[in-house]
Parts: sequence; C-alpha cells; structure tokens
Amino acid sequence: MPDGLSDREVQQRLAKDGPNELPVSRPRSRLRLLRAIVADPMFLLLLACGGIYLLLGDKREALMLLGFVLVVMAMTYFQQQRTERSLDALRDLSSPQALVMRGGRLSRVPARELVCGDTVLLAEGVRVPADLVLTEATNLQVDESLLTGESVPIDKGARTQAAEGASTPAALASAKVSTEVSAEVSAEVFAGTLVTRGSARGQVVATGLQSQLGRIGVSLRGLGEEATPIQAETRRIVRLVAVLGLMLAAGLTVAYALLLGDWLHGVLAGLTLAMAILPEELSVILTVFMGLGAWRLAREQVLTRNVPAIALLGATTVLCVDKTGTLTSNKMAVRRLWSGSAEYDTLPGLPLPEALHAVLEFAVLASHRLAFDPMDTAIADAGQRLLAKTAHLHADWTLIDDYALSPAMLAMSRVWQSPDSHERIIAAKGSPEAIIDLCHLDPATRSQIAKQVALWAADGLRVLGVAQATFAAATLPGQQHDFAFAFSGLLALEDPLRPEVPAAIAECHAAGIKVVMITGDHPVTALSIARQAGLPTDGGVMTGQALAALPTAALAQQISHITVFCRISPAQKLHLVQAFRYSGEVVAMTGDGVNDAPALKAAHIGVAMGAHGTDVAREAADVVLLKDDFASLLTAVRYGRRVFANLRKAVVFVVAVHVPIVGLSIVPVLLGWPMLLMPVHVLFLQLIIDPACSMVFEAQPSEADAMQKPPRSPASRLFDSKVLALGLWQGTGLLLVLLAVYAYTKSETASDDIARALTFFVLILSNLGLIQANRSWGRAGKQAAGTAYRYLAWISLATGLLLAATLYIPAIRQLFRFVAPSAMWLLFGVAVAVVNLLWFETVKRLGFIRHKTMS
Repeated sequence: MPDGLSDREVQQRLAKDGPNELPVSRPRSRLRLLRAIVADPMFLLLLACGGIYLLLGDKREALMLLGFVLVVMAMTYFQQQRTERSLDALRDLSSPQALVMRGGRLSRVPARELVCGDTVLLAEGVRVPADLVLTEATNLQVDESLLTGESVPIDKGARTQAAEGASTPAALASAKVSTEVSAEVSAEVFAGTLVTRGSARGQVVATGLQSQLGRIGVSLRGLGEEATPIQAETRRIVRLVAVLGLMLAAGLTVAYALLLGDWLHGVLAGLTLAMAILPEELSVILTVFMGLGAWRLAREQVLTRNVPAIALLGATTVLCVDKTGTLTSNKMAVRRLWSGSAEYDTLPGLPLPEALHAVLEFAVLASHRLAFDPMDTAIADAGQRLLAKTAHLHADWTLIDDYALSPAMLAMSRVWQSPDSHERIIAAKGSPEAIIDLCHLDPATRSQIAKQVALWAADGLRVLGVAQATFAAATLPGQQHDFAFAFSGLLALEDPLRPEVPAAIAECHAAGIKVVMITGDHPVTALSIARQAGLPTDGGVMTGQALAALPTAALAQQISHITVFCRISPAQKLHLVQAFRYSGEVVAMTGDGVNDAPALKAAHIGVAMGAHGTDVAREAADVVLLKDDFASLLTAVRYGRRVFANLRKAVVFVVAVHVPIVGLSIVPVLLGWPMLLMPVHVLFLQLIIDPACSMVFEAQPSEADAMQKPPRSPASRLFDSKVLALGLWQGTGLLLVLLAVYAYTKSETASDDIARALTFFVLILSNLGLIQANRSWGRAGKQAAGTAYRYLAWISLATGLLLAATLYIPAIRQLFRFVAPSAMWLLFGVAVAVVNLLWFETVKRLGFIRHKTMS
C-alpha cells in the first residue's frame, strides 16, 4: 500500500484493536484525591476541634465548624483537579509522534493512533513507535538494548521479495517470523527501540499490548515523582515548623489548663495554635505553581519534561544554541554553485549552465532520497528544479552502500550502481576542507577553492564541497579515502536568520545571559551569522579541533569571551558544556540529534527541538521546544524567572499572615485574656490564604524589568533571610496593631465579643492588603496584567460577603463569638487596615528585599 491506509480504514482498525499504548500510571482518581484531602493534617485538626465542641456541648458550633470544613475541602479538591487537568494536557503533549503515510500524504500523528497496516517512516534518532516489518531501508541500525540488553546497534534491512506480496495486517504479522534478508540482517523492528543510523520505511504489524514491548510487560514511564530541590527545602521547613508548632501547642494546652483550670478549652486552644502554625499552604503553592507553570509554558509551545527546570531556567547564565533551526529558520535553499570555471546564483532565476550540472548532479547523489536533513531536502529540491528534463537525475540508479559523516571525516559518500555500467559511481559531499582532503588536490587548487569558500562564507552562506569517483572492484573499501575522488565543485546554501533573533539576543544580553552560538559551519560563515544576530565577535571564534585539544580546566579559562564556536561535532558540545559548568555557569543547551543527548544531559537545562529534533534528544532534555525557534527558548527563561519570583512573593505572604495568627493564639493566654482566635476563625482565614497563594500569586505577571536584571544565583533559596525578614517584619507589625486594636476596643466598649469582632475585621482586611502589597516588589507593579487583579477582586468580594455574614447573620455571628461593631467602629477598622497597608508598603520599600535579589 504505497499510499498508506485511508482515514476510514484507520478508524475501523483503531476501533477494533484499540490505541497503540501500554498501561501507564493513571492520574489520581477523584476518590484518591478526596482520600488525600481528608488525610491532610489540617482537616484532622479541624475534626478534632469539632469533636471537642461536641464534648463541650456546643453542637451548633460543631456542625458549623464541620460545614466550613466541607467548604475548604471543596476548594482544595477544585485546586487539585485543576492541577490534574494541567498534567493530563502535558501527558497528551508529550505523547510520541510518528511520521506516517496515509491517503497518499505524509503527516505526523500521535503514536497511540497507529494501527496495523500503517506505513511509517523512520529516521536517525527516532524511537520506533510500533512493531514494523521494513519495506525499505537505507544503512539502518537500531539499538534494541531496551528489549535485549545488547548495547551494540543491530543492522536492519528491508524484507525479501518473497514477502513483498504480503500487505494485509495478518500476512504482515506472519511475515515477522520469516522475512529476513539474510541470517544476520533482520527486516523487523520493534516498538521502543531506537534508530541510531540511516532511514527506513515499514508497515505496522503489532501495536500496544500485542507488540514485543507489550508482551514482556514493560510500562511507559509517566511524569516523575522525584522531589525537586525546592520541594525538598519546603518539606524541611514544613517538618520543622510542624514539630515546633506541636511543641508550642502542647505547651499552650498545659499553660491554659494550669492558669485557668480548664483542660478541654486548653486542648481547644492548643489545637487552634497548631492549626495557626501549620503552613499547609506551602504544599498547595508548590503543587499549583509547578502544575500550572508547566501548563502555561505548554501553551507557549514549551513542554517541560522535568519540573525543576521551570525554576532553574531563571538562573541560566549561558545559553548554548545551535545556529541551524534555532537562530536560523532551518529552511535551507541552494543559493550558489561553483566549479572553478563557472559560477551560478539562483536568485535571478536563469537556467543552470551545463558546466555546473555535474556539481548539482553529484550533490543530489550524495544526499538521501528520503530526505530528513534540511540540507538534503534543499539539494533535492534544487535538483528537481534546475536539472529537470536533463539526464542528470538518476531515479533508476540503485544505492549500494554509503559512508556516514564522522568526527574524523566531515564528509559522506554514497555508492550507486547504474543499470548500464558495471562500475560503481561514488558521490561525496561535505565540508570543503574534507572534500579537498579526499581529492588530494595540489596547493594551487586548494588555495583557489579556499578563496571562494571564504568569499561565500563572508556572506553567511553554508558552503559544501562536492566530489565524484568511479570504482570497478566488486568489494568496496573500508574508508572513503580509498576512492580516487575528483573535485566537482562547491555548493552554497542559505538559511536566513529568523527575524526575531536580534531583538531576542539583545534581551538576553540585557538580562545578563551570555548567548553562545554553536555550528558546524566555516569560521567566516559563523562570524557573519553571529554579527547579523547581534552576538559580540571581539573574542573571535573557536573551532572544534582547537576545543577538543584543550582539557576542561584550560578550556574554561579560554572561553569566557568567546561566543562563536564553529566546526563543532556533537561530542565536542559535551566538552564545551562541561567547561562552562566548570567555570561556574548555569548552562542551558539546545540540541536535536542522537549524539546531542550527552550534552543535553550534562547541561543544567537540556533543551530539545520538538519539531525537527530526534526522540532520543527529547528524552534526554528537560525542556522541549515544540516550536523550534530562539524566541521560545527566551520565553522559557522569562517564565522561569517569573515562577521563582512569584514563589518568593507567596512565601513572604505566608510568613507574614501566619505571624499574627500565631500571636493572637498565644498572647491572649499569656495575658489572661479570653481566646481571640478559635478554630473557626483560623478556618475562615484559610479561605483567603490558599486561594491567594495558588491563584493570585501564580497568575502575577513578571515585573516589567525582570529581564533587565542579572540571573539569580543557582544557590538562591526560597526561604532565605531576606524573604523571612520581610515576612516577619510585615507580620509582626500587623500583630502589634491587632493587639492594640483589641485592647483599645475592649477598654472603650467593655465587650470582649465586640473587640474580638473588630480585631478579626481588621485582620481580614489587612490580609487582603498583604496580598496587594506583595504582588509586586518592583516599580513595575502598577503595570500588572488583569488576570491576577481579577483573582484578587473575586477573592476580595467573596471575603467581604463572608465577613458580612459573620457579623450580621445571628447563627454564624454566635459561632464566631462576635457582637457586630457599630458603623463608626467599622470605619475605624477600615482606617487601621489602610495604615497597615502603608506599613507593609513601607517595609517593602525600605529594602528588606533589594532590587538585585528579586530575580
């Protein structure tokens, strides 16, 4: 079926056989979510408080308290469900893709939608999406270590003619056992294995649980559950505060009982203090920030495979980027041809001179017919356009073998057999230096070619040399040097710079991020592209050969002022990343090939190209750019800074809001006052704190000057002294004001319940002020986008309605132990809350969090 299956056939087979996927760990069910919420320590404390109210005979208070518990549980459940939906979206985005022929058209589809009989194309670096029988194969090798444990790649070939007639899924399945080209070369490839060399076409014979991978029960790994550094730090803080809280709660219980002789109310006071101290919001913050953060990045076409990378992106100091496809459009086109006696430029649109036909002819022969590489595609397109209706296109020639590009020889050769000749024809293309070496040219010719290469490279063109040879013997030599190559000419390709790149690089420089360009181009070409992109070139260039000759320590010293690296092989990328890391830089590295995987793993943040990159590169990376351009990478860096900055703002708010809650739970007992805060009051506060942390702060946009600051240190902590100082100063000031409000109101009204109500009123309004004050720490706060404002507005409205209910609905007012203050007292409370807001802003502006530390 050369045209592949029709859409109707695909749907029928998909309905019959099911999706091409294996059982994976499913997201948490609703029941599991509910069970996790009920087991939360905060809810257990609330249930204990409800039980004590029942022992005290306050049934109505107990029932009202449990009603509030249900409200908070519903809110927590909603937040968790929202995060699960975000993770579901990420799972869909990270699903492997397959290049498939359907209805005569090539298209990329999720691997889970493959069915038996589909025609799939494979290329180097692709993970095989299903069990296939090969119908075409070119120099194919497959790593089957996932199934066999054998680390050496296996040669594969197309099925024999005997099986050529088998086209039905059943026939193809049976052909799996017998369709071997020889005793050594198999025609079957299996799901999960990796193509390490060559290209192929094959038909699907087994999917899902029927594949070899499914039969041995290997499950696909889902999203990792390993704790991130931020999560580990947060858990340490939570454990420490929880232990201290329990100790203080126990002490408060004993003190209350000894001072007032009431053990039940003492236990209630202790439980209230435990609820006040327990910072359960921190877990909510991390869960929601990371889940929604990854989801927001996915909407920007940036897939985060490793959650810690979200926060670490903001600390990036060096971006190592490939020129092709990242800085340039990766849409190459043949621009010029040269043979020594003739030169041609494609722009005028004139016919190609006969003297240059051989250059393009052998460039086409040296390229893959099933072109996956942009240069091969460009050369094939030029051949079809400029050599049409000539005898220089050889569709009837048979490929015998090829010699792959290697670090030692930056050229590739393909061996062809013409139907009307016994001799083999060899076509080679590669770097001009490698082709000159293969052709053993005299110094004068070498000099002439070098001048032409330098001339084109200065225009930013990618220059390739082309050579040809014939070979009469039946047995091919082991290396390309053994052929008697004749120089054909030069071919120049153009890959224009993406229009957004200069502005993006300028933004990186303003943000203190060094951008390093890595390319396989000629030094002059690399410098030309670098200048167009706005990269500083005063430090010159470093070639891969010079780079490889230096040990890591020496290389780290030399590259501090170099931004352009040319003639770089994938193995040398790893060496370069290690050198930057050695010098203390935080490195983000882009890559798309199989051999880029070690460098991606070695970098702090590996960034894979999603559109044109290989599967193995994507698996090694922390971040995948679904849209292969530099602007997407900069978006990820910008968002990384935003996430870490917003996390710190949320932490300051949590610290500041807990200080008065804890203080109002302890100080009244020590001063012999009645309890100011009870479990229901703490629970009410949770209705504000959790949404504020998970919605308002997460939605807060970056400060306008976020990308004009140097990167933060990778050692920066979420709970550092600056953050804690700001939270403690804001919270302590609020606590002192609240105690003063209670004492003054009680002295004027002689009513504990009026004083308690007004104190709580001021506390709630001041908490909203804390949110507003900490949403922005820079001068850009006035320019915040509308989403965070809308969240804050809705939270303020809901809080106002609930607060009014506590003051003016008798049953709820009695539960809260309130007596509604007069309008004058409420105006007094509003004035005090405004003063508190001024205090929060003053503390912030005095510099407890300096501008340079807020990255």
